Amino acid sequence: MTGAVVKNEILKEFYTDEKCFITEVLNKEGYPALSVARARVTPGVTTMTHRLKDTDEMYYILSGTGEVEIDGKRLGMVKEHDLVFIPAGEDQRIKNTSDHDLVFLCICSPRFEAKNYEQSSVVG
Repeated sequence: MTGAVVKNEILKEFYTDEKCFITEVLNKEGYPALSVARARVTPGVTTMTHRLKDTDEMYYILSGTGEVEIDGKRLGMVKEHDLVFIPAGEDQRIKNTSDHDLVFLCICSPRFEAKNYEQSSVVG
């Protein structure tokens, strides 16, 4: 990958079945080491429980507050500048507990690939 600037104007937000909005910031086949996406969860919403095979994920909270659950364990509240580490293969979900959008970066290593996404049988 060569040096580049990715302008905000070309990034598109989309809604997922997981109940959140995603903007892919970096996810390139030629750059397999990691991917970065911006997630936005509206007030009161809990995302669907899911896991990523062979992919570690981190949430870096930009704004709002939430409650994180990993592998069925409530890890507690998160807020701006908190970092959540989610090991590959572990169930995960987050609930927006604030009265405005919960916004965070999803940093995956190696990069996120749809083939590694699995909906969990745990209701969430």
